[in-house]
Amino acid sequence: MTSMALVSTYPPTACGLATFAAALADGLDSVGVRDIGVVRSMVDREPTESPRVVAHLRPGSTASHSVAVGRLNQYDCALVQHEYGIYGGTDGEEVITLLRDVERPTITTLHTVPLLPTPNQKRILEDVVDLSSRAVTMTEAARQRLIDLYEVDPDKVATIAHGATVPHTLELPKSRVPMFLTWGLLGPGKGIEWVIDALAILNRLGVNAHYVVAGRTHPKVLEHSGEAYRNMLASRAVKQGVGSMVSFDSSYRTLPSLLDLVARATCVVLPYDSDDQITSGVLVDAVAAGRPVIATRFPHAVELLSNGAGKVVPHRDVDALACEMHRIATQPEHAEEMAGAAAALAPLHNWSHIAEKYLALASSLTETQRVLS
Repeated sequence: MTSMALVSTYPPTACGLATFAAALADGLDSVGVRDIGVVRSMVDREPTESPRVVAHLRPGSTASHSVAVGRLNQYDCALVQHEYGIYGGTDGEEVITLLRDVERPTITTLHTVPLLPTPNQKRILEDVVDLSSRAVTMTEAARQRLIDLYEVDPDKVATIAHGATVPHTLELPKSRVPMFLTWGLLGPGKGIEWVIDALAILNRLGVNAHYVVAGRTHPKVLEHSGEAYRNMLASRAVKQGVGSMVSFDSSYRTLPSLLDLVARATCVVLPYDSDDQITSGVLVDAVAAGRPVIATRFPHAVELLSNGAGKVVPHRDVDALACEMHRIATQPEHAEEMAGAAAALAPLHNWSHIAEKYLALASSLTETQRVLS
């Protein structure tokens, strides 16, 4: 296997999918793939020069589609990232035409498997799996949901974990004031308000703690609602009497800057409202960094934290959040035990390890195509 192409959003686009694609490309390079190209989905940005970007795919543009397909067919294998919002057409249905026209083996990573899809979303996802040489989910929960709720061939669906952007395990800080951290693009549904309410309970119990909310507002949220969600959170913290205990950091963080932030955290809190989230890159990063995690009961958290690396609590349950935060803040040995369980998982999410799995799958597909042809 000498060449591979990725189809995805890509930096400088600010989204988890773009970060995933860039990290996977770096991982493939680290395991010996020397020719790596990117066909960059252009849903919301102008073209940007990048050494790896070989084509831009614009919604509704037959010309860019033709160029993209032509470039993809020059590589040994195409790794397509699927999310409904990054391709043109209703629910991103233009990805179907792309998969139909690519002649090389295709591995499509499914970043979303809706629990309650619309009829059109269901049709698209089934067609994506059917037209791909292999589909990849990043958790066993996602694979099982896909097989149970969608008409797909189970033999075509593999599971390869999400890689960790944070590259190594960090020791827990010895600060007297525990720092709880939530990071990622900000917007309604992140559940930050419930952590603020839980922090108020800790404050009334006399527990001193600090909560950092790091990340810019999601570009689409910013476009439609501005900073309304962030402003609501800040007001809520003041009303709850914990304004001085909550910090909002909206700066863009490079990887070294993110590492510095995570190094200062005692515990990562992921209080997402949705029970439909099958993949969380922030969750994987937190575990790879050796951080205890408190998360709501979304599928990826239930699966990944089952070894004791974290605790899952019901959605929007402020008392349950406060209880687990109180244990982290007052029982250092409890936090250390969870951190040790998290560190044990870290090697499984190293990007080179993840890239090797994609490379092995791609190599088997290209060999099968060679034999058949």
